[in-house]
This record gives sequence, structure tokens and C-alpha cells, in this order.
Amino acid sequence: MRVARARRSRACARARTRTRGAALLLVLWLITLLTALVGGFALVARIEALQGRVLASGAAAQAAARAGLEYALTRVDHADPRLQWRPDGSPQAWQFGAAEVEVMLVDENGRVDLNHADYALLEALLRRVGVEAAPAQRMAGAVVDWRDPDPLTQPAGGGEDADYASAGLPYGAKDAPFESVAELEQVLRFTPEVYDLLRPHVTVFSGRARPDAAFASAEVLDAMGMDGAQVVEARRQVDPVTGRPLGALPSETGLVVGSRSGTYSIRSRARLADGRESELRAVVRVGGSAVPGMAYTALQWEEGASPR
Repeated sequence: MRVARARRSRACARARTRTRGAALLLVLWLITLLTALVGGFALVARIEALQGRVLASGAAAQAAARAGLEYALTRVDHADPRLQWRPDGSPQAWQFGAAEVEVMLVDENGRVDLNHADYALLEALLRRVGVEAAPAQRMAGAVVDWRDPDPLTQPAGGGEDADYASAGLPYGAKDAPFESVAELEQVLRFTPEVYDLLRPHVTVFSGRARPDAAFASAEVLDAMGMDGAQVVEARRQVDPVTGRPLGALPSETGLVVGSRSGTYSIRSRARLADGRESELRAVVRVGGSAVPGMAYTALQWEEGASPR
């Protein structure tokens, strides 16, 4: 009897030990699971906090870039010539809160209008931005053929429907005016590289056969037969009393004053203290906005933020 009781006692002790071991193992697994869950929640919270910070920083940079655009419109027509920002592409620095903003604005009258410029000006501008003579002639002709309604190819070469078909393109010449500068990418022979070179110097908003030299870039001035570098450098020399250029300019008074169109191409780039940047590119027309409270109408609008 005593031996049997001792055996039962030892068996019960072993069973209790196994039970305690299983319970301890279960507790350890629960602790591990809870630790993983808490860690996961902490990681998610941290990621969301970082995302929120990035979004907030991006929104602040975009707001600063837009503030630069709207501030530029108050300075371009300022009553005091000494405080005016000339719309000739000169960079202007401005501080908006903690953001550093650089603004460049160009009157659209200073650019070559794709719908009104003649063949010679288009060809000269293409050569000035780096296109060889023969391709420049054919590309200028293609621009004219794109916009004119007739089926006749330009004498120096151009691009009518048959030429587009020969190039394997599923469309032909538009035979209607350009609606945007981006249409150049569809014109025969225009590669993305050539488009990027030409884009800063052309417009569809001026309605002028020749650009206004007071606001034109050096490349456009060269294409017009002037010394672009000399004129641009002269425009930078400003009389602090009158706010007018000091440099020796050609006799043409339009190089000094110019004829404002009220339509401006503006690039505003904002940089925050944490390195976040945002850039806004727009073409705006002052006044006549269909949106109540807006002082301008946006004709083109591109914006985006770049990460730190």
C-alpha cells in the first residue's frame, strides 16, 4: 500500500510539473505575441507620423510656391518702378516665412508664338537652341504645316499628312492652330530633347508675329537678329532712382519699356528649412477670372514637390 501511494504521489507531482511547464510556455508565447503586436502598432504609428510630417511639409512648400506666384503678380505691375519685377526671366528672391522662394516670370509677349511667327523666325530660333541647319529648316517647316490649313509642304521641307504616314505615325498634320506648346511633341521630327530646348522660348498666348524684345530671352533676341547677351546684360543694370535699365541699349525704346500683355509665365520654387522643395509652373492672365475672388485666370498649371 505504501509503495502504491508513493507511486501515485510521484505521478501526480510529475503531472503538476508538466501542467506548470505548459502554463509557463503558454504565458511566454502570449508575452511574445503581445510584444510583437505592441511593436507593430508602434512601427505603424511611427510610419504614419513620418508620412504626416512629409505631407504637411509638402503642403507647406506648395503653399509657399503659390504665394511666390501671387506675390510676383503684385510686384510686376507695382506703381513704383524701383519695386517692380520686370517680366523678362530675371530670377527674383523672396522670403515667405521660413521658406526661401525664387521666382522667375516672363511676359508671354517676349516669347515666339507658334501660331503667328513666320518660318524664318522659327528656323532661326531652332538653330539658336542647338539644332543643325538642315534639320532646323525641316522642323520649322513642319511647325508651319501643322498649323496652316492647306495640304502644301513648305519649300524647305515640312510635314503634311503623307510625311507623317511615311514616318509611321497614325496621325497627320493638324491643319489648325496650336492649342498648347506641348503639341510640339506631336509635330514631325520633334524629339523630346528638341522640345525641352525650345519649350522655354515659345508660347501660344501672345498673338504676335514677333516677340517683344523688352522681355525676350537671349536666345529669342539672337533669333530676331540682335545681340541677345548684350541686351540681357544691359537690362540687369538698373538705375536705383528711376528703376529703369542703365546699360547701353540699342536705340529701340521698346527694349526698355515694352508692351505688357498681362499674361505671364511664372516659375516659383520654394525651399523650406528642412530641405523640402516645391515648384510651381504656370501661365496666368491677370484679371477676368471666372472664379470669384481670384485676381487671375490660370491658363496652364503644373506643380509638384520633391522629397528631401
